[in-house]
Amino acid sequence: MSVPVVNYLAVLVTGVVIFVLGGLWYSPVLFARKWVALQGKTEEEMRAAARSQSMPLLYLSALVCGLLVAWVLAIVIKHFPDLSAVKGAEIGGLCWLGLAGATSFANALFSGKPRALWLIDSGYNLVCFVIAGVILALWR
Repeated sequence: MSVPVVNYLAVLVTGVVIFVLGGLWYSPVLFARKWVALQGKTEEEMRAAARSQSMPLLYLSALVCGLLVAWVLAIVIKHFPDLSAVKGAEIGGLCWLGLAGATSFANALFSGKPRALWLIDSGYNLVCFVIAGVILALWR
């Protein structure tokens, strides 16, 4: 099996969009306070844990993960002819449901992760997959 050629500029832009959305999703504007509380830690404990790691490396890792999601989704989308934004969103949503959503839910069940925490984390992934599906379907 050969990997289809994809639009790498679209993959790059989509990866950056996913990264930026993560910054917004986990900011005080949206879910930061609730997410931190559901972790069972204070904001100061979370800041201290972040300070103990290399922040540039964490951000770079998050960007690379976004690029990987975009690249793989671009490969999947390449197998569908004549896609619209709606079809791209559907493919993104189905990829989330069968891959990220299902596996993260099973992990959350067995780890005792609060359902609300899973909803925040997995909701971010769902929105990313859907937006990525739209971008990549339209920008082939």
